[in-house]
Amino acid sequence: MGISTKAILIVAALAVAGCQNPDRFGAGGDPGMGAGAGAGAGTGIVPGSANDPNSPAYFSQTIGDRVLFAVDQSTLSPAAQATLSGQAQWLMSNPTYMARIEGHADEQGTREYNLALGARRANSVMEYLVAQGVAQNRLTFVSYGKERPIEICSTEECYSKNRRAVTVVAAGGLG
Repeated sequence: MGISTKAILIVAALAVAGCQNPDRFGAGGDPGMGAGAGAGAGTGIVPGSANDPNSPAYFSQTIGDRVLFAVDQSTLSPAAQATLSGQAQWLMSNPTYMARIEGHADEQGTREYNLALGARRANSVMEYLVAQGVAQNRLTFVSYGKERPIEICSTEECYSKNRRAVTVVAAGGLG
């Protein structure tokens, strides 16, 4: 049996399985899901997807994997602390995951200054997570300075998105 035949059989089996559940779209309405929640509502959690509360995708999309900083600052804002409290709860509920905190800066300033600033930002996040109860041996941090911007332009709007710390989670460790 060729690969394409196997693929066709798998797709056909999934299509048949999807047709056998008359409430697959939550016809009765799942009070926890908004309108347009899509397929999967009422059918359960898809492991590893963003609706799986134990997945890195859920962490990234629902909890929030990044916090932003003011110009030349590594102090956590109240909004950043709220996001990090959610991250801490998730990490303590999912002890098999390790986290790497990546510190970033905008393009202003020298390379050396921005590497140091990114390190201070990542360290602020790490210290906050540890203070919330996350074991320090599960956390590492790295500074990318201004080397990995998510927005490339020379406006304050872009700069503000690049002044960040991102928490990246992975099971068993990060390479």
